[in-house]
Formats: sequence, structure tokens, C-alpha cells
Amino acid sequence: MMKIALVVITAIHALIHLLGFLKAFHIYAVRELSLSVSKSRGLVWLLAFLLFVTTAVLYSLKMNTWWLFGFLGVIVSQILIIFFWKDAKFGTIVNLIILLFSVYGYSSWSFKSQYISDVREGLQRTTTMQSELLTEKDLAPLPELVQNYLNYVGVVGKPRVKNMRVVFKAQMRSKTQDWFSLEAEQYNFYDQSERLFFLDARVKGLPTQGYHVYKNGQAGMLIKLFSLFPVVDVKGEELFKAETVTLFNDMCFLAPATLVDDNIEWEPLDSTSVKATFTNRNHSISATLYFNDKDQLVNFISDDRYDVNEMKRYRFSTPLSEYGQINDYRLPAYGEAVWHYPEGEFTYGKYKLITVDYNVTNYRAVD
Repeated sequence: MMKIALVVITAIHALIHLLGFLKAFHIYAVRELSLSVSKSRGLVWLLAFLLFVTTAVLYSLKMNTWWLFGFLGVIVSQILIIFFWKDAKFGTIVNLIILLFSVYGYSSWSFKSQYISDVREGLQRTTTMQSELLTEKDLAPLPELVQNYLNYVGVVGKPRVKNMRVVFKAQMRSKTQDWFSLEAEQYNFYDQSERLFFLDARVKGLPTQGYHVYKNGQAGMLIKLFSLFPVVDVKGEELFKAETVTLFNDMCFLAPATLVDDNIEWEPLDSTSVKATFTNRNHSISATLYFNDKDQLVNFISDDRYDVNEMKRYRFSTPLSEYGQINDYRLPAYGEAVWHYPEGEFTYGKYKLITVDYNVTNYRAVD
């Protein structure tokens, strides 16, 4: 509703500025403007009209730089209002509204620009890498359960995964925060084990953005209200280890082809489960993978992940379901994230997979 309101307000505000141009060039008798308007000032009124129309159109098209035209439109408009204060003073209120939205637009663009820069750096690095096809021979050293899973998913005969782009919708909560919805975009790069995750959410109706970065042996999570005010800012070794679990979790169900990796040690447990130990930059984490009789991965459980809200380690699991065809692979479309607290299980995330693309070459924003 807020997006629609901004477009409508900006469009109406633009049309009001067009009246100044029409009066200056005697195209239409505008009685609302009692003061005379010279042709030179009429062109300024036209400029304000064009700037606000451009703002509304770019915002509707989700173009990241719409806020720039909003700023320029407000500046030009407010100068005109000063000259025509008697007739146009109430336009200041609308300019203030557009200005506030433009400030938010700029802060959102500025915050996300670091994520986009990191993504493009990874894409530039991995695009030039060769990607051989995976064969049955590559799968041979893996436990039978994992081989069956990779064959079911359909990785054989397809290129090894250098990078991955994922888009999904989710609902999340914490012990102190009720459910809220979010949309997320994520890029993983497997030449250097990087995970870049950016989210847009509404928390209690307020726009919130977050950037989780895992690269160069470090991990950080920064979440900002209105893209301006930090509400979560976490770094440190515990977060790196926690995100190492998350990276391996992604490998297991979002990019199964990456499980053909010398950094993973496998230990068969029984007819439905195997233990995996994944090492990245001298940090090792373990997880148990569970499979059903259809060769589908149905759960992932690890005791090495930290709850960043408490910075304590609890059992973490991600039950998976709704397998289907996604870009020529069989992948789970739905998953949950569960903490196993001493007092009982707590589902804190529900994820709906929208798309997964492998070996992408260019950054593409969420549609």
C-alpha cells in the first residue's frame, strides 16, 4: 500500500506542476495560480513535472536510482513554491513526504551497494573458471546414500557448480519477535567458499534490510531499520562457525553437486543417515544427513551452529520437503529452520524456494 501511495502522490504532485507550465505558455487558464508565470519559470515548472513523473515511473519499475530524481524534483519544486508561496505553499507538505521516501530510497540503495559489489567481485572471479561435467566416477568415493541422492537430484552429466544464485520467500521469528515476512537473494561462490545473503523484510510493518556476509575467513550480519538504523550488528569467530554450518547446509540441499568436495569427510551411520564433516579455513563443522526411501534428503542436523541472539550453541536442523523440478534439477521447494532448545523445538524459519541458478555470469536483481 505504501508503494502505491507514493506513486499516486508523486504522480498527482507532478500534474500540479504541469499547471504552471500550461499557464506560462497560455495553453490553459489556470485559475489556481493567481500570480503570473513567465515562460522561463514555466519551463522550470515543466522540469519539476518531468522529474516527478520520472520518479514515479522508476519507482514503479523498481529501478534503484528512482530516489535521485525524487531529490531533484523536491529541490526544483520547493524553489518554485518559495516564488509562488501564496498559491503553492501546501506543496511543501507533499515535498516533505517525497523527500522522506527519497532518503529511504537512497539509504536502501547505499546499503545494498556493498552486497552488489561483493557479488560482482565473485562473479568476475568465477566466470573465467572452467567447469567440467560431473560423472558417475566422481560420485564413486561418496557413501551410497549420498550417491543415490545426487543421482536423484540429477547432477550427473551436468557442470560442476562454481557459483549459485538463489531467490526465496520466507517467514522468520525469534523468541522475542513474532513472525515476519521477507524476500531474500543469495549468491554463493564455491571457489573460495563465500556466502552473500541480502534480505528485505517488514518487521512490525517497518521496512528492514539485512546483509549476511561470509567471505575471506570472516562473517558478519548487519540488519538495519529503514536501511538507516542498525538493530543487529554481529561479527566474530562464533558467527563464522555458525555460518560455516549454514554454507554446508546450502551445499547439501541447494547445490548438491558441490558435495563432491575433498573438504568433506563422510561416515556412513545406518541405512538412512550419514555423518559429514566439512572444513573451511581450518574450521570444521559436522552434520548428520537423513534420507528417505525415495533417495531424497529430508533433514540436516548439526550441533555446531550458534544462535546469534544468545551466542550459544544449540542443535540446529532443517527438515526439507516438496521436491520438484527446478531448472532441470530435483530440489526441495520448502524447508524449515529449527532450534532444539533445552525446553523444546522452536521453528524460527519457513522458506519457500523461488529459483536457483548455477554458474551465473552477471548480477541480476530480484524481479
